[in-house]
Amino acid sequence: MPTSPAELLTPDTLPTPVMAGRDFLSNLDMSSAELRSVLDTAASMKRGEWRQVKPLSGLSLALVFEKASLRTRTTFDVGMYQLGGHAITLSNQEIGLGQRERVSDVARNLERWVDGVMGRVYLQQTLHELADHSSIPVINGLSDMLHPVQLLADYQTIEEELGSAAGKRVVYIGDGNNLANSHIHMGILTGSDVTIVTPVGYEPNAGVLMDAVKQGTQITLTHDLSAIDGADVLYTDVWISMGQEAEADIRRRAFRGYQVTPQMLDRLAPHGIFLHCLPAHYGEETVPEATEHPKSRVFDQAENRLHAQKALLYHLLGSAKPRW
Repeated sequence: MPTSPAELLTPDTLPTPVMAGRDFLSNLDMSSAELRSVLDTAASMKRGEWRQVKPLSGLSLALVFEKASLRTRTTFDVGMYQLGGHAITLSNQEIGLGQRERVSDVARNLERWVDGVMGRVYLQQTLHELADHSSIPVINGLSDMLHPVQLLADYQTIEEELGSAAGKRVVYIGDGNNLANSHIHMGILTGSDVTIVTPVGYEPNAGVLMDAVKQGTQITLTHDLSAIDGADVLYTDVWISMGQEAEADIRRRAFRGYQVTPQMLDRLAPHGIFLHCLPAHYGEETVPEATEHPKSRVFDQAENRLHAQKALLYHLLGSAKPRW
């Protein structure tokens, strides 16, 4: 239903930004309470309650890309526009992170022109270098280690479909990659029951698993596909990420049997949903009949990248003032 004028926020009724001026390189860079604020803001934005406010007016965000992008590029750019700000896209051809120019020098330049940086990069260390050498927020738009902005949209989708994520069985199947790692972090923050199903030798990062141990969070690791039975959420990602093309044949053989099909979705709980961060490599980790299945929320999940990232941007930049 359309939002009534009485429900529209004004500059005087905006929530207080809870992560003002901080970096967001991992989901663990926020507390459970801060995650709750971000997800509540995302839901409010999706309902249209922010249409009359432009809280990031006069602010700019640099979008730094080493990797190709559809959802990350579009949603951060549109998100800044809808909040009254501006985004500038910088490809690696233009910057040459660590090659044409030192990462630290890029950071020292950008902090003098823009109010935040989003990086979609190969190495997590690149993001840490950007953050260590600049005074403005740096956001992880994807790295080899983590994909935290994606998980914000994922858990917004889970809450829309299932209510609270606490106690829900979230089963990730496939490569123990950056998505699997970030699912573990979200299990720590939300109390969801996270299971990671991988072939032998493709388990998640040991350091990320240790994060869960330190927090006393139980994460289930298994190679047994029966773990999907009765799951509330089934999640997969590509088997061959950008930069792993040389391993393609080896990986296809290793992951044989891990493809998400409509028959696999029938094994979920009756209310269970299927999620995929996209792009999908159809014929490998899934098939079109799965992403178009009645239990699929893949495209709702993609839409929520916009709302969740707008909420994150507000909570990181909402206290900043234009410097010109």
